[in-house]
Amino acid sequence: MIGFSAVSKRYPGGPEVLKAVSFTIGAGEFVFVTGRTGAGKTTLLKLIAAIERPSSGAVIVAGQNVGALRRSAIPYLRRNLGLVFQDQKLLYDRSVLDNVMLPLAFGELGHREALRRARAALDKVGLSGRERARPIELSGGEQQRLAIARAVVNRPAVLLADEPTANLDAEAGAAVLDLFTAFNQVGVTVLVATHDEALIARCGRRVLRLSEGRIAA
Repeated sequence: MIGFSAVSKRYPGGPEVLKAVSFTIGAGEFVFVTGRTGAGKTTLLKLIAAIERPSSGAVIVAGQNVGALRRSAIPYLRRNLGLVFQDQKLLYDRSVLDNVMLPLAFGELGHREALRRARAALDKVGLSGRERARPIELSGGEQQRLAIARAVVNRPAVLLADEPTANLDAEAGAAVLDLFTAFNQVGVTVLVATHDEALIARCGRRVLRLSEGRIAA
């Protein structure tokens, strides 16, 4: 499903963030990426989503060399990816339901089916009763669950999350982790970047540990 082959990433005028990183993640796996701040976790996720391109090496997602994709092909790649980043980019002037429906506006679904899918996604994350609320009215944990609903409304094959519990208390963080586990149990490949060792220990999944831009373990 996801493969890195000797992938390095250097930003212009900056350090080499990733250095000859190689690994594979099979379809349906749940994997954590961990390491200190600056270890390259966020960059690794952005390479998978074609937000960044590798300086060298190959990033393969579902058989496609992501770094070689034309710009016009990237939206089609991302239809199979659910993205949950620290900056949730919620639209605070829109309702909860409108936020979840946004990714469906660029697809081929009719309005009725898009509405059905959005409400189903909100139900999965426990927000079915808040669809008319604005994101500012939600707690931090609810906002994160909203971001997850938006990420999965397209029924992606891969879910990528960057520090999804960083700003949450232990209870809300555990609830978010349970959501990821539930999606993984129905076949979604899940990759979570986090420095929260307690979260990793609780889940007992495979771990890719980054240190100074390399896979340490």
